[in-house]
Amino acid sequence: MPFQKSIAIEKQFSFAAKLQDYGQLTKMRLSGLVVFSAAMGFVIATRGDFSWTQLLILVTGGYMVTGASNAFNQVIEKDLDRQMSRTALRPLPDGRMSTTEAIISASLMSVAGISMLWLLMNPLCGMLSALSLLLYTTAYTPSKRYTSFSVLIGAIPGAFPPMLGWIAAKNEIGLEAVMLYVIQFIWQFPHFWAIAWNLDDDYRKVGFKMLPTAGGRTKSTAFITMVYTSSLVPLALLIYHFNITGITGMCIIAVCGMMFTYQSYRLFESCSIKAAQRLMFGSFFYLPVVQIVIMLDKIF
Repeated sequence: MPFQKSIAIEKQFSFAAKLQDYGQLTKMRLSGLVVFSAAMGFVIATRGDFSWTQLLILVTGGYMVTGASNAFNQVIEKDLDRQMSRTALRPLPDGRMSTTEAIISASLMSVAGISMLWLLMNPLCGMLSALSLLLYTTAYTPSKRYTSFSVLIGAIPGAFPPMLGWIAAKNEIGLEAVMLYVIQFIWQFPHFWAIAWNLDDDYRKVGFKMLPTAGGRTKSTAFITMVYTSSLVPLALLIYHFNITGITGMCIIAVCGMMFTYQSYRLFESCSIKAAQRLMFGSFFYLPVVQIVIMLDKIF
């Protein structure tokens, strides 16, 4: 009995470890944020009158496509990940998962996710998810070592989620879908530059060009970041102009934009890692709040 019990416990630990590895392979937290944006686009499009089954299909399919993109990214960058402190203990570089297993898993997730979105939502939704996966893996991932425009390349598919959620509900691309895309598109620049500022030493080990200037952590980089962040403030007026949100929502979104801009100004002022960390956490706050405000405006 004790021997059988120890085997059962070992299997439980093994299963939990494997789940944790797949969570890292699919970048669970990042994928969760992506799926949240898609869900917000869906709820905004339906004005709160939606099918929970359809929302579950969107979330599940969206997570699989996003997770597959992240998994393919790690397959491609396995040898580079091994050289960076932040990524050295991921399943592939650490040897806990084979490249073959990762490729098979990513392929199955991509086929299943795209099929769900194509067949159970609508073809336009499926096509957009397939395009997102293709651009992320074949354009953004390899570009990181060759050009600082990699963030721009990544921002194109990176802003798809809320628009994809809208399309899942409406089967068309409307003005509101475009505005949701624009907000997420611009937001990505200060978000990823703040992350890159913190990880610049690690990125330089493998030649990743993630900051907008060759000098790295400079006033020029901080200034460009501040310009992009400040451009989010007038967007609050624009979405109000197009009746996407009301006056209260506009004010809340504008204040969020100003707070975000202030954090980028502090980075410009000090050029410190601490300021970049605050900007990074501010970016995690900004996008969900803006999307929730728009959603609540549509429902109530």
